Amino acid sequence: MATTPAPPGAPPKPTWDPRPATPLPWLRPTIRIRLTLLYGGMFLIAGILLLSIIYLLAAQALTTGNEPLFKIVGGTDIKVSSDKCPVVNNASNLSLSTFNAAISECIDHQRQVALDNLLSRSLLALLGLAVIAFAFGYAMAGRVLSPLGRITRTARAVAGSDLSRRIELDGPDDELKELADTFDDMLERLQRAFTAQQRFVGNASHELRTPLAINRTLLEVHLSDPNAPVELQQLGKTLLATNERSEQLVEGLLLLARSDNQIVERGPVDLAEVAGQAIDQVHAEAEAKGVRITGDREPAVVRGNGVLLERIALNLVQNAVRYNVAEQGWVEVTTAVENGHAVLVVTNTGPVVPAYEIDNLFEPFRRLRTERTGSDKGVGLGLSIVRSVARAHGGHIYAQPREGGGLVMRVTLPV
Repeated sequence: MATTPAPPGAPPKPTWDPRPATPLPWLRPTIRIRLTLLYGGMFLIAGILLLSIIYLLAAQALTTGNEPLFKIVGGTDIKVSSDKCPVVNNASNLSLSTFNAAISECIDHQRQVALDNLLSRSLLALLGLAVIAFAFGYAMAGRVLSPLGRITRTARAVAGSDLSRRIELDGPDDELKELADTFDDMLERLQRAFTAQQRFVGNASHELRTPLAINRTLLEVHLSDPNAPVELQQLGKTLLATNERSEQLVEGLLLLARSDNQIVERGPVDLAEVAGQAIDQVHAEAEAKGVRITGDREPAVVRGNGVLLERIALNLVQNAVRYNVAEQGWVEVTTAVENGHAVLVVTNTGPVVPAYEIDNLFEPFRRLRTERTGSDKGVGLGLSIVRSVARAHGGHIYAQPREGGGLVMRVTLPV
């Protein structure tokens, strides 16, 4: 009878652990251990140097203190001579008790001089060691903290929209390397997110614009038919206006999404020229509403994206014209260079704006009152786009209510 073969057994377990061995926590070369060893070693070296210096000074002081105070000179008549204790030079005229007292006083004086010299030289040695210790500690601290400077420089480069930068810190596996690796991982995720966002904006731009353009073309074709009924023409005009409003909304949203990022491609742009072009585009609308546009525009050249900067001026001037008084309204547009910044100021007459409502004007789809929601006054993204573009260029926009009604819009950009 044939026997069935036994099922293959499990593979033998490896005799070694395939996982990399992790060092013990207390053996890991952390910053705490390195600083402990560094400053402990510095303290030990400084102590050894200080003890050596004190030992040498003490030996010199003892040598000075043990020098004989006098010597005996002469032949049969014994005479005593001393440079450090002149009182014993006349020992023949002194009694024994007076001579011994003078010798003791000279010995005490000599000992005090040696101690004073030891103290003064020890203080000088301590001062010198303190200067050396601070200089050495400053150099060592800079060496230990140099990875933080590298992390800071990379973070500053990333803040300038260069998401491709990485720290890639080498060295021991300590807290700083762990921080650098974590930062690199975060930058990798941010770069993927921004790349996905840019891809989405590009795809959405195409997918949203195409059907709106088709609708506009079809409506214009039907409206061009002279035999179309009046009701159909009126409906076509209404749909065309709605389609135009949707196109404005899509363009505003896409521009807002693009301008949230830092501007990479920059060139010289004159704000005076940009403001003039914006005024030319709004001139017909201003005449229809009876709004007068004035202002002195001095040259103010900045580095930025001309299309986006023109959108800043156009949105501000359009808002200033549209949200104005019914009669005798005016808009003042000025450009200048102040304190190293290019300044664009748009001032207009209009309804009174409470100060607490200023911040709401810069939020998307937020308006001051219901009369600002008409379909002929935009889609509520104008000031949001202005703020986003200004920030992308490293600038700011400030709004201030004007006495008597209206607003003062002030845009500052670095030159």
